[in-house]
Amino acid sequence: MSLQTAVRAFAPPAPPETTAAPWRPACARRDLVANSGVVALVDGCQVALFYLPQVEGQTLYAIDNRDPKSGANVIGRGIVGHLGGELVVASPLYKQHFRLRDGACVEYPDQSLRAWPARFNGDAVEVAPPAA
Repeated sequence: MSLQTAVRAFAPPAPPETTAAPWRPACARRDLVANSGVVALVDGCQVALFYLPQVEGQTLYAIDNRDPKSGANVIGRGIVGHLGGELVVASPLYKQHFRLRDGACVEYPDQSLRAWPARFNGDAVEVAPPAA
């Protein structure tokens, strides 16, 4: 056995290659309702998807569907609007506003929703689990 072969035999394995976000199918593009929310079940989590076609730049947003104050899964039924220059959704129950870009609550900083990366992949809508 050559020295080179022996070194390869005892070398630690190469680290795994870093891959892109593990995108998961959420729904079809035709399932979305413009300027409103729909809810999809992804990996056992309810995700509220908002499609805003008139907005420049990002038009698709995904946040948790569970209202942190009430515990009810209702965020996807909230009203979408602007507040302080931010795109928000108002919870249907207690009317607190959550920013679509990051899930932060405007009125109560201690309340927040996870924001899921979202994209269109052809006619599919895909989301990736939020970073832990």
